[in-house]
Amino acid sequence: MKRIFFRILFCGAIVLYGCRPAAPGRQVISLNGEWQVAKTGGELPVTYPSVASVPGLVDLAAPALDTVGTVYRDSSWYWHKRTFELPGNDFDIVRLKIFKARYHTKVYVNGQFAGENDYCFTPSYYDIGTFLKPGQPNEILIGIGSKAELPNDIPNGNDFEKIKYIPGIYDNVEIMLSGRPFIDNIQCAPDIVNEKLRVVAEVETDRAGGTLSYSVLERASGRKVAGGSAKADSMTSGGYAVADFIVDMKGAQLWTPESPFLYELVLNTGADEKRVRFGMRSFRFDPDRKVALLNEKPYYLRGTNICIYRFFEDPDRGALPWDGQWPVTLHERFKDMHWDMARYCIGFPPERWYDICDSIGFMVQDEFPVWGIYNFQSSRVAEEYRRWMRERWNHPSVVIWDAQNETVTPVTADAFRQVRDLDLSNRPWENGWAEPDRETDAVESHPYLFSRFLHDRNATEPEEGYRKALFGTVQRPFNDASGFSETMRKAGTFFPNPLIINEYGWIWLNRNGSTTTLTDRVYELLWNGSQLTPQERLHIYARHLAMLTEYWRAHRQAAGVLHFCGLAYSRSEEPRGQTSDHWIDIRNLTFEPEFYKYVKPAFAPVGLMIDLWEKAYVPSTTVTAPVHIVNDLATPFEGELTLELLRDGQAVTTIRRTVKAEGYAVEIIPFEITLPDGPGNYLLKAAILLDGEEVFSLRDIELIHSN
Repeated sequence: MKRIFFRILFCGAIVLYGCRPAAPGRQVISLNGEWQVAKTGGELPVTYPSVASVPGLVDLAAPALDTVGTVYRDSSWYWHKRTFELPGNDFDIVRLKIFKARYHTKVYVNGQFAGENDYCFTPSYYDIGTFLKPGQPNEILIGIGSKAELPNDIPNGNDFEKIKYIPGIYDNVEIMLSGRPFIDNIQCAPDIVNEKLRVVAEVETDRAGGTLSYSVLERASGRKVAGGSAKADSMTSGGYAVADFIVDMKGAQLWTPESPFLYELVLNTGADEKRVRFGMRSFRFDPDRKVALLNEKPYYLRGTNICIYRFFEDPDRGALPWDGQWPVTLHERFKDMHWDMARYCIGFPPERWYDICDSIGFMVQDEFPVWGIYNFQSSRVAEEYRRWMRERWNHPSVVIWDAQNETVTPVTADAFRQVRDLDLSNRPWENGWAEPDRETDAVESHPYLFSRFLHDRNATEPEEGYRKALFGTVQRPFNDASGFSETMRKAGTFFPNPLIINEYGWIWLNRNGSTTTLTDRVYELLWNGSQLTPQERLHIYARHLAMLTEYWRAHRQAAGVLHFCGLAYSRSEEPRGQTSDHWIDIRNLTFEPEFYKYVKPAFAPVGLMIDLWEKAYVPSTTVTAPVHIVNDLATPFEGELTLELLRDGQAVTTIRRTVKAEGYAVEIIPFEITLPDGPGNYLLKAAILLDGEEVFSLRDIELIHSN
């Protein structure tokens, strides 16, 4: 066994070089910070003219590097160099971890090739002890390739709505120092029914039969709630000893978005100590009731999407994804919208984002960056799925493994079947538009009602009006795996799986209120969009997104309703973008006011929907206005429901009624309302108070005399 000795550094130097305090037996040295950067055609650089921060992307280098990621076939390499020193000690393990880097990574230490990795979205590890110089500064060089350099048998993060594929080391870089036995990986699998925790630890050692000590602490208080010892008494084919043991967690507090209680497991071999956070929670889908069960109770999912790789090309992105506070505030803003979940869509953010979700209580549908299959090999995809799961499986916030987006292929299912049983928490999988693997897996649905006005070039507004045509009947969400399955189409049936609507709308606007390439025609056809001001378009967008949200929630056709999109790019100049988000100040995370005003109430845990969709109404007639009360909570809602007919902000008719909606129920309250006797434009508003916040639904009522 080769041992490397390093000279002792003073505490000041340790801080300077980023060595953060760690538990006895293990030290972790962060290599985050400024690195020298050079761009070449693939050869090693001679000089390094720029400086860039790690983590980050190479477009942040100063002075700037030219044509970064802008040309699809760019085959450049971006070389990152820095030096480091290590604290003196007798270490058996000196391991470099690059959390995420793209595209294709090569590592040199002190001029010697240490290894390479062509996966782009999961960690890579390099044993670098044999390349180090005892008692001297050591040089590390990390080369990052371009998308065009990747082999075509692995996922490359292709996105049909992106224009830039900017390389970079976009997550942490660190060196782990330890003795052996070394704890390589820990999986914590909660069993909330029996109040137990199963722990499986892989230990790098020369033999099985060793003993480990463990403690379980409350993360916030540090209070110890369990402890003991366990034996690593079996060996894997990979040469790891395995400790597989049960911890009694009687009386444990459960993790939920409303109460995100965290624990910490501390595992010690005598030579190494590793800590992992976890939450006591379960998550699954009930295939009979077609709902999600969080901690064995129904939980209706409300949320949004984060397209981090699209945001990477946003002109205002800068270093925001790696800022200390910005991603925290981002998720807090999302929670304020009554969202409890995000789909990390077609890409993974920095690992710290998952820690944030654990801490503040925000669930994640974690979608692997596949949109379209090329020459991918299922065995290679499976290997990166395995790395993905091992990095992520202790996060209570991660509740769904999402294999891909909107793709019809057998490859992804073949791949995740090879690895899904490694997850002892048995999270459900979602497989895009391909056939689901099990009835307990979810199916994604993207029911873009307004897209018909783009795809049908001869489309006109229906005679009965677009609202009546789109919302006037109860329909099953579409644009899902059933519609792309030849077997299901021939049989005229659907997969029995629970549905998640994790995209809907097709009425996107850029942050400045301009239409996108996908919505130009929709706005022009339905609202004479080119004649509107940006503010008028933003008002239309917010009102109709609220209607869509109310509609899909009220009819209970899906286990979750996730809006698209909470974070993406905004490309109003050529080449223009296809979608966008809702910020007017991305740095300070200020929502566009119309969106915040109208869409937030539509996502309230007790929501409303006025089920009226006529294009126009006849004066002096009496109409029935059914108001749906959608209760996503376990507890009944009781309160006053007010229905008002307004003109120019003044009520001309007001009806109040005490109502009740049982837990998880949708109650329909019919109101009879006599319309005024003259033509004009009115606004019908239904409203309740929920924890002091007004929740409302609105419908425009145009009165015209019939012919």
